[in-house]
Formats: sequence, structure tokens, C-alpha cells
Amino acid sequence: MTVSHVERPQNPGAARRGNHPALALTIIAASQLMVVLDATIVNIALPQMQQALGFSTTSLSWVLNAYTLAFGGLLLLGGRAGDILGRRRVFIAGILVFTLASLLGGLANSAGWLLAARALQGVGGAIAAPTALALITTNFQEGEERNRAFGVFGAVAVAGGALGLLAGGMLTSWLSWRWVLFVNVPIGVLLASLAPLYINESERQPGRFDVAGALTSTAGMTALVYGFIRAAQEGWSDTGTIASFVAAVVLLAAFFSIETRTRQPITPLHMF
Repeated sequence: MTVSHVERPQNPGAARRGNHPALALTIIAASQLMVVLDATIVNIALPQMQQALGFSTTSLSWVLNAYTLAFGGLLLLGGRAGDILGRRRVFIAGILVFTLASLLGGLANSAGWLLAARALQGVGGAIAAPTALALITTNFQEGEERNRAFGVFGAVAVAGGALGLLAGGMLTSWLSWRWVLFVNVPIGVLLASLAPLYINESERQPGRFDVAGALTSTAGMTALVYGFIRAAQEGWSDTGTIASFVAAVVLLAAFFSIETRTRQPITPLHMF
């Protein structure tokens, strides 16, 4: 009697993980580089942006601040979304948001349009960055392989700021200020296309969003980041600076209080 062999269907989330670990790490590291790089890549282009879009001297700094504020304020929420919805899925969504924002920023014809695009870039970065780091744990075996992946990831994150200044200078000199944003579009599309093929999806954790924790953490981190930004511009004794730090303390204290009482916290405090 012949027993036919029937292959069991593979987990659709498995994709091609394990067969191409170098490609998986390249995708994850490149996404992190793109997110970190955009914090500084616009620096050299600021004078051209000011001339083209009519920024005032004080409002020009918000080309940097809008990105930093959105990115810092939404990091916790981005990480939690990855845990609940699936890290690869959320990672790809973050890259696509970042890519769309880069395209919109490059097409900007007014100061307000560019600032809105930069804030949206920060949102995309806050979604992609924590899930990119978490994906290393689901795509590389614990031990030497994972340690090496973390090393590459960390090196890319550290080098991103300096590379952003170099890339921004070259793109601004050779092309125009718009290309410091347009350059992300083909890279983002490529990363989002390759991620489902070479990156393993994480297991989705059953649960729901800690809405109160998400709101207080996001608002608190936003107030904290804004406080530092305003302090650099207006001074530490400025009323708005002080108010921002007070709001941050109140909101983050409320966040910690909520996290101790909720059954499914956005950030389990026992981690600390």
C-alpha cells in the first residue's frame, strides 16, 4: 500500500525567513537608517526651504521640530500597535506612511504643507522604528546571530545622524532641497515591497489597546519633547517652557498611575 505524502501548508507569516537572514537584516537596518537619517538630512537644505517657501527665521526650526515632536510622542503607541496587530504588518504600515509623507513634503508649495508632511513623517517613523527593533527578536536566533543583528542595528542608528548631514549636503548641492525628501520614496517603496518576502511576522498578542495609557503617554512625551524644543528657543525660564514641563510631569504621572491599575498596560512597568 502506498501512502501519499501530503505537505502541510506553511504558516503564511513565515515568508522566506531563515533562508535569507542577510536580506532581512538589510531591510530592518535600512528602515532604521532612513528614519534616523531624516532627523538631520534637512539641516543643510533649510536655507533653500526658507527661500522657496517663505519661512520666517523662527518658524524654520519647526521643519526639524515637527518631525522630532511627532516621532518622540508616538513611539510607545507604535510599539504597542506592533505587539497587538503584528510587528511586520505595523512595520510595513509605518514605512508606507513615512514614504507618503516624504513624497508630500517634496511636493510642498507652502510652509504649512511642509510642516504637516514632516509631522506625518514623524508619525511613520514612530510606527516603524520600535517594530523594526522588535523584529530582530523574531527573525534571528537567540545568541551570536541575534547579537550580531543588534550590533548592526545599533551601528546604523548611531551613524544615521552624520550620514544625514552628508546626504543632505550632496542632494541639496547636486539637485534641490526637495530631494532630501524625495530620496525616501523609492527606498521606502522597495523596503515595503521586500518586507513581506523576507521578514517573519510575529505572533499577534491577544488584547486591546490601553487607550488611556496611550493618550497620556503620547501627550506626556509630546509635552516633554516640546518643552526641550521651546527651552532651546526661548530659554528655560520662559512661561511656555515651564508650562510644557509641568504638563509633561502631570501627564506622565497619570500614565504611570494608569499602568499600575490596567490589566493590559501599553508599557508593563515590571519591565523596569
